[in-house]
Amino acid sequence: MVEEPSQRGPGVLIDFGHAGGRSEPGQFSRAGQAVSFDRRELMAILNVYGRKVSTGEWRDYAIDFLRERALFSIYKRSSERPLYVIEKNPRLRHRQGQYMVTGQDGRVLRRGHDLVAVLRVLDAQLALVK
Repeated sequence: MVEEPSQRGPGVLIDFGHAGGRSEPGQFSRAGQAVSFDRRELMAILNVYGRKVSTGEWRDYAIDFLRERALFSIYKRSSERPLYVIEKNPRLRHRQGQYMVTGQDGRVLRRGHDLVAVLRVLDAQLALVK
């Protein structure tokens, strides 16, 4: 069964993973607790998001904390499908990396162990070649 991010509006509850001290923030818990982004990860994502909002490229986002992964979905308009989805899946941290950015068509744009390096795919600067 594939879990899809919800189509929520701008009023999203952000959980930093401080649920009774049972697990580290942002880590996977086998007790059924949802995966979340920790403060450092969320700041890196929001830095990129803020730059794109200030240029008018992006307008809305949604955060989903699921049992096995956390998703940060980026929208141009809130009624559309997400342009990009930033995913954290701790089960893949020893393999190809726990962070992944996918495009609107579902293709994986970049995957890796370092979130900042993975987010660089969203800041691609095009240069004019003469």
